[in-house]
Amino acid sequence: MTFLELAKKRFSVRSFADKTVEQEKLDMILEAGHVAPTACNFQPQRIYVVQSAEVREKLAAVCRFTFGAPVILVVCYDRTRDWKNKLMPGYESGETDAAIVCTHMMLEAEELGLGACWVGYFDAAKIAEALELPENVTVSAMLPLGYPAEDAKPLPLHSQFRDASEIVEYI
Repeated sequence: MTFLELAKKRFSVRSFADKTVEQEKLDMILEAGHVAPTACNFQPQRIYVVQSAEVREKLAAVCRFTFGAPVILVVCYDRTRDWKNKLMPGYESGETDAAIVCTHMMLEAEELGLGACWVGYFDAAKIAEALELPENVTVSAMLPLGYPAEDAKPLPLHSQFRDASEIVEYI
């Protein structure tokens, strides 16, 4: 399968089978996040692997979009390690770096036959509190993942795209 075929095949899975994710597959997904490019290769990402039912319940209590997944990757960045752009005061790379890391892991999950859903609708402070994260760590995204349930399917909007002329401009 080509990369473009993989990217088109992937969709946000919101219903998971009651099946454990093998450690080998989880390791490969985490490796994809580990090798993701980051600004100046500072690697500020911090990935918290949530597997225990107790901690998944804590997350579900503060975010309704965990979808009962057997694994939730909480993708964060360490603000003391991200790159600061001296030419653009206030710009720090952590959020972008975390997004790249999350994308790599999401696509690796798809390649391994797993499903995932990028979740960004949550109160980051509540997630950090539930996980007892250090103050210098910012929650960027959550990635519930596992084997898709038999009835899992993309939402209707998944295959609707604006015309390329609306998003690409040659200059």
